[in-house]
Amino acid sequence: MKNFSRHLIQFAATVLTNPFAANFLDGKLYRGDLKNFCAPGLNCWSCPAAAFSCPIGALQTGSFYAAGYVILIGLLLGRAICGFLCPFGFLQELLNKIPSPKKILPRKLTRVKYFLLVAFVLILPVTLPLGEPTFCEFICPAGTLEAGLPLIATHEEFREALGNLFALKMFVMIAVIVGCVIFHRFFCRVLCPLGAIYGLLNRYSFWQLNFSAQACVNCGRCKKVCPLNLDPTKENNSAECVRCGRCVESCPAKALQQKFSAR
Repeated sequence: MKNFSRHLIQFAATVLTNPFAANFLDGKLYRGDLKNFCAPGLNCWSCPAAAFSCPIGALQTGSFYAAGYVILIGLLLGRAICGFLCPFGFLQELLNKIPSPKKILPRKLTRVKYFLLVAFVLILPVTLPLGEPTFCEFICPAGTLEAGLPLIATHEEFREALGNLFALKMFVMIAVIVGCVIFHRFFCRVLCPLGAIYGLLNRYSFWQLNFSAQACVNCGRCKKVCPLNLDPTKENNSAECVRCGRCVESCPAKALQQKFSAR
C-alpha cells in the first residue's frame, strides 16, 4: 500500500513538473517565469510539457543558483528526491515492470555516474571553447525522449538536420531503456549525475532511514525486498538508497524507520 502511495506521489510530481502536455501537439516550449527555477528531479528544459529547468542542465551553465539549489534540496531530502519526485525515475520503475528476465546490477557500475558528473557536468562544459552542456548534448536519454523525439516529430527543419549526434543519442536512449527493463533503475544507478550528487548527500540529509540494531530480529526480509539489492541493516546510509520505503514496510519488528532527523 505504501509503495502504491509512493507511485501516486511520483505521478503527481511528474504532472506538476510537466503541466503543459498540450504543447506536445505542436512542439512549442513553455518559456515563462517558472523556467527560471529548477525541478528537483531530472526533467529536460526543452521538453514541450516542462514548466521548470533541469538542475543538471543549469549546473552545466555554471549557475550558482542551480548549485545552491541542488545542495540545499539534497541536504533536505537526499535521494528521496529520486524515489519520489523525479519523473525519469518514475519512468524507469514503470519500464522495469515490463515482463523480462531481471538481473542484479554489478556494484562497480554504480561508480560510472560519478565520473559523468565530474567530466561531463563540471569540467567539460567550462573547458570547451563553446561551453556546451556536454551531458545534455551527448548522453542524456531523458532529453532525447522528452525533448528530442517530440520536437523532431513536430518540426520538419529539425528532421532535416539529423546526423551522427542524434544517432548516438538514440543509441544511448535505447540502451538505457533496455537496461531499465532488465535492471531496476538502471540509468538512476549507473549514469545519472543528479543521482550522484543526491547520493553523496544521502548520509547527511535530514530525511533519513534509521536502523535500530536492538529491535532487529535478523529475519532478512528488508534485504529480500530491496529493489536495489542493498542490505538496509548495514547500508541504510548508502548513496544508492532512494528511500522507497519497501524495507520499512516489510520489517516486522519496526527496526527500520524513515523520518526527519537533526544532523
